[in-house]
Amino acid sequence: MLFNSFEFLIFFPIVFTVYCLLNKDLKKQNILLLLSSYIFYAWWDWRFLSLIIVSSFIDFTAGSKIFNSKTRKQRKNWLLVSLIANLGLLSVFKYYNFFAESFADLANVFGWQPDDLTLNIILPVGISFYTFQTLSYTIDIYRKQFQPTNDIISFFTYIAFFPQLVAGPIERASNLLPQIEKKRIFKKEWFNEGIIQILVGLFRKIVIADTIGAYVDTIYGGIEIYNSTTIILATFLYAFQIYYDFAGYSDIAIGTAKLIGFKFNQNFNLPYFSKSLTEFWRKWHMSLSYWLRDYLYISLGGNRKGIKITYRNLMLTMLLGGLWHGSSWNFIIWGGIHGVVLSFEKYLESNQKLKISNKLKLLGYPITFSIVLLSWVFFRSQDLNSALLAIKKIFQFNFSSPFIGDINVVVNSIIVLSIGILFDLYLFNKQIDLENFATKFNILKIAVISSIIILLINLFYSSSNNFIYFQF
Repeated sequence: MLFNSFEFLIFFPIVFTVYCLLNKDLKKQNILLLLSSYIFYAWWDWRFLSLIIVSSFIDFTAGSKIFNSKTRKQRKNWLLVSLIANLGLLSVFKYYNFFAESFADLANVFGWQPDDLTLNIILPVGISFYTFQTLSYTIDIYRKQFQPTNDIISFFTYIAFFPQLVAGPIERASNLLPQIEKKRIFKKEWFNEGIIQILVGLFRKIVIADTIGAYVDTIYGGIEIYNSTTIILATFLYAFQIYYDFAGYSDIAIGTAKLIGFKFNQNFNLPYFSKSLTEFWRKWHMSLSYWLRDYLYISLGGNRKGIKITYRNLMLTMLLGGLWHGSSWNFIIWGGIHGVVLSFEKYLESNQKLKISNKLKLLGYPITFSIVLLSWVFFRSQDLNSALLAIKKIFQFNFSSPFIGDINVVVNSIIVLSIGILFDLYLFNKQIDLENFATKFNILKIAVISSIIILLINLFYSSSNNFIYFQF
């Protein structure tokens, strides 16, 4: 079920109404949320519900066993049960075919042609997100940073909670689970914020991302026939397509959760207004960025064992972060680019002799955006050959007689993107985030803003396009 579908427009009001009627019974509310979450997920393919249930049961048990273990060895063994089970399922469904095909390609180089090693399997929607979410629970218990819950309904609800089940934000148990276990109180300001955030999220997705996406898909579907101008334009637009698509999903998820009394962590904070790649990752997909930092980078040693080990840890973290996004060399290279630049920034930071003036630091904004833009080529391209061809054409600097495709689509893309950028500039200039945007206006202004957004959504809505991050 998609947030931007008519099914969800029917589904959520029903859930919300019943949820409000059960406001005196916390247990029944949580049962409702759990069943609703399973229905929400089963809308794609009910068979994959078994994976969520199995992961939930394993980690509910493992968390309790880790906490009650008498020795460190027992605690570590139960943590390994959680890691092997969850990462094993993720590896089979997401990475098996990639490594099997890579092995077959390598074997062909040496003249060996093994039989078809791939499996005919479908990638379950959201498996990367809920795998990381459930792993954070057992790891935090192992680190003695969190105590396990004894309420199996609350825990299963935490794993499957429908607003963020499919594409995040990746919520830690320390934030979301206590909210599930205690009675929620209706807050008028949260309700207003939630409505505005949902509408802005739908606007970002339907009006901006989907409009831009029509052009990007055309260009990246035939890289070989376009020149530098067109590919640069398409890449520039893709940078904002993926931002508004994923930020839009996060807005809807956070807003929907607020309507029923839950507070999620912020997931995007105007990432393209960053003067370094380090700052970019503090603002882009923040729940994943902090997860990789806390559970991978720090586990590898972080920056505690010297600068060379720090570089290694940054590279491994970003390479694995790229692989998390998809089983493709494109994503690994994308992660590698970010790892190299983050390591270089760490070098500049650690070198006391290199002091950069404030005026030069302003160049960090266009430089950072250019690096991110270049890396998006690998992220968006259909395969490695297409990505390399796109890079080659970009650096040919052939700007003569550009064929940019359907001019109407280009104009529409520029118009809606301008609206989005102006709104982001307003937020950046006022130093406020979207979650608090609604608090700046009275009920009349909120009604006017909501009406305008709804009108624009109706004008641009054509079909229920998937969110980009559903494929991850």
